[in-house]
Amino acid sequence: MDYRILTGGNFFRCVSQNTDDADIRSAYDDFSQAIFDSYVHADNPHGLLFSLIYAEAELQSLHDTFSDNADSKSVYLKKALSLVRRMLENLKSQVPPLSTPQTDSPPTSSFRWTGSLVELIEVIYALDELGCINDVQNKIKELAAFFGSQLGLEIKDRHCYDAYLDMKRRKNESRTYFLDKMRERLNLRMQRDDAKENARR
Repeated sequence: MDYRILTGGNFFRCVSQNTDDADIRSAYDDFSQAIFDSYVHADNPHGLLFSLIYAEAELQSLHDTFSDNADSKSVYLKKALSLVRRMLENLKSQVPPLSTPQTDSPPTSSFRWTGSLVELIEVIYALDELGCINDVQNKIKELAAFFGSQLGLEIKDRHCYDAYLDMKRRKNESRTYFLDKMRERLNLRMQRDDAKENARR
């Protein structure tokens, strides 16, 4: 975006020359419309920001030159300068900085939970019940938030509550399906390792 796009119209030419009041008024209306159009259709907000800053500087220079004149030229210069400054204030609150400040936040974990959410929550409830983390100083929702942040999941309070209700509704004698599966698989692994060690003897 050309940063001079807002200063290239008739308004700046009119205030720099001896122009009829009607022409200045019309040029001011065109200038205002150009600002509004640029704001609404801005694909590059940073480019528009630079254009408004440049227009403000040019208007301020013209205002300083003609400030002693008590004519319509001075009036419309003040109006244009006020409009540009209002638009700048509004735009600055919406445009993000060009550079992002460095933070001390830890890097995002590359680990992802690939099981079901209910399975993870089953583990979280078991750890909470055993008091294995912080000596039972944490609430379920705090543990869920921690595991979610480490494993790329957003676990809301409602998720924990609903998952726990689902576990309680299970009809089997053991309702800890995932923990039972973990115990079974780990025992099978140790049995396989034992068999391999015995075969090497």
